[in-house]
Amino acid sequence: MNFDLTDEQQMIRRTIKEFADEVVAPGAVERDRSKEFPVEIFQQLSDMGMMGLPFPEEYGGAGADTISFAIVTEELSRACASTGITYSAHISLGGAPLNLFGTEEQKQKYLTPICSGESFGAFGLTEPNAGSDAGGTETTAIEDGDEWVINGSKVFITNASYAKHLAITAITGVKDGKKEISAIIVPTDAEGFKVIDNYEKMGLNASNTTELILENVRVPKENLLGVRGNGFRQFLTTLDGGRIGIGAMAVGIAQAAFDRALQYANERKQFGKTLSQFQITQFKLADMALKIELARNMVYKAAWLKDQGRPFSKEASMCKLYASEIAMEVADEAIQIHGGYGYMKEYEVERYLRDAKLLEIGEGTSEVQKMVISRLIGC
Repeated sequence: MNFDLTDEQQMIRRTIKEFADEVVAPGAVERDRSKEFPVEIFQQLSDMGMMGLPFPEEYGGAGADTISFAIVTEELSRACASTGITYSAHISLGGAPLNLFGTEEQKQKYLTPICSGESFGAFGLTEPNAGSDAGGTETTAIEDGDEWVINGSKVFITNASYAKHLAITAITGVKDGKKEISAIIVPTDAEGFKVIDNYEKMGLNASNTTELILENVRVPKENLLGVRGNGFRQFLTTLDGGRIGIGAMAVGIAQAAFDRALQYANERKQFGKTLSQFQITQFKLADMALKIELARNMVYKAAWLKDQGRPFSKEASMCKLYASEIAMEVADEAIQIHGGYGYMKEYEVERYLRDAKLLEIGEGTSEVQKMVISRLIGC
């Protein structure tokens, strides 16, 4: 087993770490307060060739691997988790299904602007009555001549305000009493399509989280993504890749919380000693470092398996479950080490806890991950 990153991966890590420290991190606190979407940051990421990082070069991508995507997501999230989730969803939920299931014409038309950063990537799956039970989809797409007529709504959709198109799941028929769910590409400027951005969130405040309303939205039949009736299977595959992104985000947030806690423990004095000289603080920091390293290794393993074309669903669920839960633990301990100052926004660690909580919910809750893992280990 070789745990060394390739030269290309190391270069990407150096580049994105410097960018995260110098460009992304300085405005993170203000963006959390103002809820301003970091458009300029993503323009710069586009100029750096990061917006299409893992996608083929013929569509404007960089042809990099999933480990590189995880590295970029981790470093961005370490600096600003709102930026991290925007990037992760852009790649793993917006671009990935087009790359995996799109026709050549669809890739040229829809994946290319995602790779260039002209459009943000987004994916319409979750509905008011279909969260963990995604099979409870109620949005419908009915055939009318050469078009689909779509009616329904989606909730908690990342990036849709800045996407020119996105794939949505909809019921395209019923067979033997079972819903036939398909994926369809829908332009966001289509008549009858509304994007509503008015959620008040606990964290990730500078990311774009929206509700979608579709009222008699018409799109050509050729906008069907992949095979009709395979939408359920397609979004399960999409979510597997997305869970690697969530795992990488969690590692980034946990690393940021640990770095702050370590710095504070080395500077803060109580009873004539720095906090880091007390064994109880040393053990807290040791546990935090251990959990971060284990989570990062799990994320990289899942990414490596995906890059090798091997089954990775179990590992993706494991890395998402473990990394998201340790991100909460590490952020909580970072606040505790800061004491009363940790409760104050000035010291930033409370933001890590608020941002980390979503990672135990999005892309399948921790409970859903345990269901997936149980099934894949033969229960």
